[in-house]
Amino acid sequence: MRMFKAFAAAALLGSFGTASVAEDVIEAVHFTPTQVGFAQSFLRFVDRVNERGKGVVQINVRGGPEVVPNPQLGTAQQSGLIDMMNAPAGLYLEIVPEGEVFSASGIKPWEARENGGWDAIDKIYQEKGNAKLLAHVDAGAGFWLWTVDEPKLTEDGMLDFSKLVIRASPLYKQFFESLGAQMIVQPAGDVYTSLERGVINANAYPSIGYKAFGWDKFTRYRVEPGFFHLDVLISMNLDKWNSLSDESKKILNEVAIEYERESYDAIAKEDQESRAAMEAEGMKIVEMTGAGRDKFLAEAAKASWDRMKDRDPTHVEELRKLFP
Repeated sequence: MRMFKAFAAAALLGSFGTASVAEDVIEAVHFTPTQVGFAQSFLRFVDRVNERGKGVVQINVRGGPEVVPNPQLGTAQQSGLIDMMNAPAGLYLEIVPEGEVFSASGIKPWEARENGGWDAIDKIYQEKGNAKLLAHVDAGAGFWLWTVDEPKLTEDGMLDFSKLVIRASPLYKQFFESLGAQMIVQPAGDVYTSLERGVINANAYPSIGYKAFGWDKFTRYRVEPGFFHLDVLISMNLDKWNSLSDESKKILNEVAIEYERESYDAIAKEDQESRAAMEAEGMKIVEMTGAGRDKFLAEAAKASWDRMKDRDPTHVEELRKLFP
């Protein structure tokens, strides 16, 4: 919290100190520690912008969750405390519940731009989150369930969730509860200790960054199939975006569109390599089968849309057509 207050003070002072500077400066944060793949991906985006934007626009990265804790990211951007953030839509669904579309849909980011979906969801983020969407990055992978003990399958081939206590994020809490699991919501920084102390016996997270957190020391089983799609966004405070020069906006948009495709392929490769590395070190795979597997995937697809409709049904039908 002390770091968060310090960041707020620095942001306030910065608003006075840069008024006469022609170059646009954007203060940014990312949602994982710097060593994790998601942060490294964001830093590659930043480097691209800063190289192309010399003398026009520069992104100053303040850090990760040690600067702004994950639960506060959405409100920090909405209020203008931070200019730009790299974070999953699932971290602030209480502000923009329609962010569920990024994990629920199988559509690729550039396809959403082509069919009008991107413009539609961007408009919603502007209205509800005071946010301008720049890019849906790292979209080429999804989530996996990891367990401490070898999980059992039911007669229809579904995982027996009744014995699992899973670390949850708001994105998939309701989904796993509907399957009978017990969920504990906590930030990624608390997971290691919870696994170590036996507070949880399962974790749901992408393979990217999994070893960096050290969680593979405890969870020695990975469950197939995966579920949902990665929903990592790069977005800006709308007021800050509107204050940028046209040239700055052009550079940011160009790099964002380029990087969506690049990061899609890069994260898919990293996902495969991360899983292979853990399997080489003894990670075992448990695979759901038959009707149980089909039910699991169907419930995953249904859960996000149901929750979105419960929170705010206004845009659900429109978004269903644009994000199949």
